[in-house]
Amino acid sequence: MTVQVLLAAILFLLMVLIGGKKGARSFFTLFLNFGVLLITVIVMTVPSVNPIILTLIACAAISSINLFYINGVNSKTKTAFFSSMITIVILLFFIVIVTDKAMIQGFGEEEEEAISAFSLYIGVDFVKVGAAVIIMSAIGSITDIAISIASPMRELFHHHPSISRKELFTFGLSIGRDVLGTDTNTLFFAFFGSYLALLIWFKDLNYSIGEIVNSKVFSAEIINILCAGIGVALIIPITAWSTAYFLVKTGDRGI
Repeated sequence: MTVQVLLAAILFLLMVLIGGKKGARSFFTLFLNFGVLLITVIVMTVPSVNPIILTLIACAAISSINLFYINGVNSKTKTAFFSSMITIVILLFFIVIVTDKAMIQGFGEEEEEAISAFSLYIGVDFVKVGAAVIIMSAIGSITDIAISIASPMRELFHHHPSISRKELFTFGLSIGRDVLGTDTNTLFFAFFGSYLALLIWFKDLNYSIGEIVNSKVFSAEIINILCAGIGVALIIPITAWSTAYFLVKTGDRGI
């Protein structure tokens, strides 16, 4: 038994013991999401494919798996999915504009030696690919916050069906404020954790603070973090408003 299989078995056992059937479904979603990501990467290398459209389709598939497969099809998962897709569309077009204006596409001088043996004429728009990378990195946090807000809002409405839409919206915002800081920091450490070796490399190259800050690789990483953080902030009011609107309008009879 390899180390990977052993760790996977331990993770599966813990998720089943703690989460029961929902924990088991959550474990299998890891493989489903990996399959979606793998297919997305393979298809994205086809020159005729638009990475933006492909990313939207992939995000819709991942959101459906994370929300509907794990939690079932109900009012809270429907509003969470609806809110996630609106946020992704807004964030995606915003990122395309930012990455184009910041001119972070392509490779930095630190990467020249590693890619010198490869052809760069692969017919792929790296601006759109960069936008796709940011979105795919943030989709997990976006759907997580969406369901974290929609679920307690639905529970509150179930126990207090006479609550007003404004009060329900305010309640959702209050929940969002509690998770905003932790999720933003989670994204920050996730991004920088993966680039820790790069920071050590900068140190070994005796880069000054100014050279590091102005490096294309470092700038691209900062933009990734900030754009993902914007997505995390956007999902809170969007989910709170859409959930409050649909719950009050339908009386939670199914959306």
